[in-house]
Parts: sequence; C-alpha cells; structure tokens
Amino acid sequence: MIIDTHAHIYLDQFESDLDDVIERAERIGIKAILLPAIDLSSISKALKLQEKWPFFRVMAAIHPCEVHSATDEDFLEIEKWAEDERIIAIGETGLDYYWDTTFKEKQKDFVRRHIRLAARVNKPIVFHDRQASEDLVQIVREEKDASPYPEQIHGVFHCFGGPANIADAVLELGFYVGLGGTLTFKNGGVPDAVSRIPLDRIVLETDSPYLTPAPFRGKRNEPALIQHVVDKLAEVRGVTVDEIKSITSRNAIQVFGLQDLAP
Repeated sequence: MIIDTHAHIYLDQFESDLDDVIERAERIGIKAILLPAIDLSSISKALKLQEKWPFFRVMAAIHPCEVHSATDEDFLEIEKWAEDERIIAIGETGLDYYWDTTFKEKQKDFVRRHIRLAARVNKPIVFHDRQASEDLVQIVREEKDASPYPEQIHGVFHCFGGPANIADAVLELGFYVGLGGTLTFKNGGVPDAVSRIPLDRIVLETDSPYLTPAPFRGKRNEPALIQHVVDKLAEVRGVTVDEIKSITSRNAIQVFGLQDLAP
C-alpha cells in the first residue's frame, strides 16, 4: 500500500485524463490520495472528486500565497469547513517568502489562525514552508506553548528539504515530514537534509502536478510517479521498497487518522 499525502488533483491540469491518472495510481498500489486546499473553491472541487472516488481525502485551508486577497469572511468559511466530518485535516497553510514578501505579516496572522483552528477541532495541520522555516518553526512553537491543548497541534511539514537544524525542530515539535519529488533531484541536497529523520516520522507525497521526480522533471507530476520517491528513499536508507511502503503508509494512517486503511 502507498498513500500520497499531498496532491492537487482538482486542478485543471488533470481535467482531460483524470480517469487514466487514477487508474495508473491504483495500478501501483495507491490506496488514498490526500487533497490539500489552496482556497475556498478548491475545497468544493476536492469534495466533488471524493464523491466519485472515495479514496480521495480532503483538507481545508487557505494557501499562504492566496492569503494576500483573503478576508476575515473567507476564514470564517474555513472554520465552517473544518467542522465537516469529510475534512480530515487543515491544510495547506504556512509561509511562503519565495514569491512575494510584501504581505509577510498577513501570512503569519493567517497561519496562526489555522493552527488555532486545527487545535480546536483536533485535526492535523499541513504546513507549506518556502524560504520561511525559521519563522514557521517559531510560530508553531509559540502556538503550542500558548495553546490550552498543545498535543492537538500536530501534522506534517510538507515538501521538507531541511536544513538539519529545522529537521530537529520539526521532530521536537512532534510533526512528521512529507517527502516527494525533490528527494530525487540531483544535487538537491534533500537526502542529506533528512538523513537524521527516522523513517517512522516520514510520509510520502507528490504535490501533483508540481515537483515531478527525476527522471521526469519538466513534465506534469501525478500520483503514480510516487514510485520513484519510494525507490529513492529505499535506496538512501538502505531498506527494501516494501519496508518504505509499509512504514510510510502506517505513518500516514497515524497522523491523518485513516484507520479505515489500517491492515
């Protein structure tokens, strides 16, 4: 069994061949694909997919790059969605300083709102982190320290790439790390950055249609290509492919509460 814990299958890039994408995913043993939201409309799109294919699981949040135009009313809608039993996690939220830093403070405000919401509804949270690791770790630490239920602030740092001191902080905070196509990039440094992370704290993801693994970089990513991530992780850790599938699937079941998938 393989679980893709992060894919944006509701995007237009999959509109023309979605049946084929799903068939290829099932062929390699994918049993669930988790769909993080980027905005309000993406939640509705993801839930429509879930109605047809129950192995899709849906999250709710506002992506940090979408925060610039988000309103308080938008976040109220996220709060409503968070109570829905079909929503398994709050994600993806976080910080992104790569594209635009003009609204950093608003990003910080919204990620704190998402953290508090996740704690209140006791659902895992999925963080996007791009060139903002120190700030994000600090915010998570502050929110856990201030929360009346810090044990309910848990989840995944998606698309993790280090550095090592951030890996230590993520583990200390009780979070898992999501590994995808960047693990396969030549000279990307990700294997070294995650070398100290135990296998029982790693989940697999694709971030489809983005971050396509080698040797398919430059093409659209899709869940079936997670096999290349599995193979690479097995190689760098010196274990079998079956062990990677088993351990990372067990981790995903644990962190996202997917007990219906448990062997």
